[in-house]
Amino acid sequence: MRRSELERRVAAASNGSTVTLEMVATEAGVSPSTVSRILNGTARVREAKVRAVEAAIAKLHFMPNPVARSLAGGKSMSVGVVVQAIDSPFYGEALAAIEKGLLRASYSALFVSGHWREGDERRCINHLMSRRVEGVILMNSCLAEEELVHLSRNIPLVLTGRDVSGDRICSLDVDSTPGARLATEYLIGQGHRRIAFISGPADHPDAIQRMNGYKASLAAHKIAFDRKLVAPGDYSDAGGHAAMNQLLDSGAKFTAVFAANDQTAYGAMLALHRRGLKVPQDVSLVGFDDTPTSSFTIPPLTTVHRSIKAIGGGAAEAMIDLVEGRVPVAKVPSATLAIRESTRPLRG
Repeated sequence: MRRSELERRVAAASNGSTVTLEMVATEAGVSPSTVSRILNGTARVREAKVRAVEAAIAKLHFMPNPVARSLAGGKSMSVGVVVQAIDSPFYGEALAAIEKGLLRASYSALFVSGHWREGDERRCINHLMSRRVEGVILMNSCLAEEELVHLSRNIPLVLTGRDVSGDRICSLDVDSTPGARLATEYLIGQGHRRIAFISGPADHPDAIQRMNGYKASLAAHKIAFDRKLVAPGDYSDAGGHAAMNQLLDSGAKFTAVFAANDQTAYGAMLALHRRGLKVPQDVSLVGFDDTPTSSFTIPPLTTVHRSIKAIGGGAAEAMIDLVEGRVPVAKVPSATLAIRESTRPLRG
């Protein structure tokens, strides 16, 4: 396409016509196939060409047509994402990272909630498959391992919070056991021996890992596990509030509490406040996940930090690798402890 012809078509585009991929290629001084590969994230070209194409796209206000691209390639260019509670602050940050990672490779995300129920999660997956998604990211799936393996024969899966093996399954290493041990070890190191635990859903693998980490840390320090110091929660603020009231009503003596996630800790903190107990003067409190709100509670919450953005970004990266025929290499950083003002050494 000659420059004069390009200028004529750009002028027409400014009046409502469509800017084409060929026009972008001419402006950038590359071939249309190079532009296409850069848009698909499959190009192996010099950085200067990538910058030239990006500049041309910005100048011409080029908008790729995902429908045309999916028809041309026989692909929907969409990925399903199943979370347990789409309104959770934990999932909110992860979903933003997933969306960003998928968009970088020109895939779009379809988000649905499983509500911690197998039936709901199964319906979500069936709905997504009916929309011809390229793959499904399952965050903290409730489904049995055998069902997940069977499902992967029909569609690629990326799992977080689970360790399941399969030819078309990528399980990100987000075992919660080490993080739970880290939290309990910290409280023990602060002199606490009567450490209560508010659990997550009893049948969920992620919650079981956190319970196991708590028990393992107690055992390592020869502290007897006391069932009376464990109260059931459901990963929600309300569940944490109810569980803390149950612990207080039971008359069990404790100086510290490890909550299975930050939302549980928020509810527990409110229950302590309403019963006239101060954090950390009367009870030290530790959460899990380090959601953004945890830096702004009163007092700011000590919690197990896992990079939620890294989990979401890693899930998106792994899914793109799977659907494009590559072996996933995404890794998630190990858990660390974010120490804030909700804990302090036990004073005699």
